[in-house]
This record gives sequence, structure tokens and C-alpha cells, in this order.
Amino acid sequence: MKAPGTPWLRSFHAAAPGAVRLFVFPHAGGNAAFFHPFSARLAPRAEVLVVQYPGRQERFHEPCVEDLHELADTVAAELAEWAEEPYALFGHSMGATLAFEVGSRLRAAGARPRALFVSGRRAPSVPTPGSAHRASDEELIADMRRLGGTDPRMLDSPELLAVILPAVRSDYRATETYRYRGAPPLDCPVTAFIGDEDPRVDAPMARAWATHTTDAFALHTFAGGHFFLVPHIEAVVRNIADGISSAPESLNP
Repeated sequence: MKAPGTPWLRSFHAAAPGAVRLFVFPHAGGNAAFFHPFSARLAPRAEVLVVQYPGRQERFHEPCVEDLHELADTVAAELAEWAEEPYALFGHSMGATLAFEVGSRLRAAGARPRALFVSGRRAPSVPTPGSAHRASDEELIADMRRLGGTDPRMLDSPELLAVILPAVRSDYRATETYRYRGAPPLDCPVTAFIGDEDPRVDAPMARAWATHTTDAFALHTFAGGHFFLVPHIEAVVRNIADGISSAPESLNP
């Protein structure tokens, strides 16, 4: 496995020869390290490459991108050479929308994904109201506590909050100002995962993902909130692994 030569990708574990590449897109405020456990469980069956957004971890000093379409353009260009081999995409929350937009761009360039997995996110065609990106720091922190997914010790540390809040606010702005532009449906299976107590997405919102593919669609619902995927990591990974292995290989159009 060739190590990524771009700051946009992180690789944590070696993959078996010929393994399908899985591009992983973190949630708002998230970073590549969050998905280390996913990579560990999928290796060596999949070559997991996690997208590292600017403005966090080793890219802390780079400005965040506050427009999802602009971010998708940049990421798709960075991934083009990596999409020459069979690949699939997985994204959680904001990352699900970004995975779809990147997959659409790669598909338009002739690189079909084998599958798209979306987690904790309504379909792109379902409007996402919200103004949290304009909220006070205190209100933003309260929203992060409500959703979970962030170590409470970080939320209780003024020093750490000063580091993470700018990226969180920028990602919230990118998510809340995103508007679907009518990208053609993908021609690969789409699998959606949601938590039954997620305040951000319900079953009808998730089922709308079916309109974004001409292939099969499946919805899996787990007990939990927005970050249901943490306690249910084994089941989510199992579904991804099964989906990758059963999906037909991408072919040139």
C-alpha cells in the first residue's frame, strides 16, 4: 500500500493486496483520528483512507473551508488518482453530504464508486435549516454536548475549546449553508445508518437518500443519538465490509 502523499488523506493500517479503497469523511468538527477504530476493524479487508480537513490536528494552522461545494471540488481533485482503483465512500453527518458530493464529481470524471455509505445525515435534497454557526460559543458548546461525539473533558477545557471551536463553527457554517444543486443520482448501492434518537435526522429524511441512486438502497436504524455509530461500531463496520464485498466493481463508462 502506497502511503498517501497528500495532507488530505490519513492512513492508519495496511491493507491486503487488491483491497477496495474506502474514503472516509468525518463529521463537522471531526478529524481523521476519530476513525482510527474503524480503520482497525476494516483492515486488511479495505484500504481505509480518511480525509483530513484543514483547520485541525496537523493542519491546524490552515484555514477551514466554509463551503461544502468548494470543499468537494478540492477533495475530489485530491482523490482523483486514488479513485483509479475500485473504491467506496463513507461519511458521517456533514461527511455524508461531502462523500456524496465528492462521489458525484468523481463519477462525472469517469471513476464510479462501488458503494456509498452515509451515517447520521438527511439526504442532500432534504433542506437543512439551522443557524448554530451564528450562535454564541456557549450555545455552540451546548449543542456539541447534546449531540455527543466530543470528549466532555475537551468541552470543559478553555484551552482545548480555543483550539477546536473555530473548526466546529466553520463546519457548522458549511453544513447549514449547503444547498443541493441537483447532482445526478449515483449508479451504485447507497446504505444509510441512523440512530433512532438522533435530533438531526429521522427515518423519512434518511430514506430520501434512495432518490440519489439508481441502484439499491438500504436503511439501518440503531439505538442511540447522533453518534450511535460509536457504541455500534461492530455492526456498522460489518455492514460496510459486507457492502464493499458484495458491490460490483466499478467500470469505466
